[in-house]
Amino acid sequence: MNVLAINGSPHMGNGNTSMILNPFLEGMKEAGANVELFYAAKLNIGPCNGDMSCWFVNPGICGQKDDMQMLLPKIKAADIIVWASPVYYSGITGPLKIIMDRQLPAYMIGEKRSRKQKAVLVSTCGDWEVSMFDPLLVQMKAIYDNPEGGFEFAGALLRPMAEGMKEMMKAGETGLVEGVFKAAQEAGHQLIKDGQISEDTQKAVSKPLMPRDAYYKAAQAMLEQMKKGQ
Repeated sequence: MNVLAINGSPHMGNGNTSMILNPFLEGMKEAGANVELFYAAKLNIGPCNGDMSCWFVNPGICGQKDDMQMLLPKIKAADIIVWASPVYYSGITGPLKIIMDRQLPAYMIGEKRSRKQKAVLVSTCGDWEVSMFDPLLVQMKAIYDNPEGGFEFAGALLRPMAEGMKEMMKAGETGLVEGVFKAAQEAGHQLIKDGQISEDTQKAVSKPLMPRDAYYKAAQAMLEQMKKGQ
């Protein structure tokens, strides 16, 4: 089974999103999947120019000559696509959105797919509320929640208070955090072995690690400390 993962974080492998994405991909590898990971920040991919030539002039072929020529065949061949992004401003990062837009030549209207392609969202944010991911979920479901079109939205690994996780790890409070990482790894196993991620496992990735008020109080204290250090 071929898995294509694209991480849209500008921090790439050092960001909060990788803390959830990496064990998830590792779980899929352990379950026998062939996994390939790309970082949007390393790719030279321009925005879609909307001329629709990929549908009506040269069907399935984009006229732009950039890294999408390499990536598009991989997108089409993938059994599972993992879209990974932090939430900075109520959505996925710009470079990742550009790549999603540039998928257009791969999915022609009326084209019959020989197999179902699954998609998963992996996302992190600094807020405590899981509702911060709602705009991303709407977008992902709009694209992939389409069984008749040969697509399936297979679930989402959403991690709020991600920056807080790093602080907990620095403070040696690793118990709860390790549980999140193990749940992400288990999600990878489940997706390959069972074809889906259980709701319990998705909830385990998103579970609160401390009460809301305590988290924001700690975050405010950290911000004040940072200001003093400037």
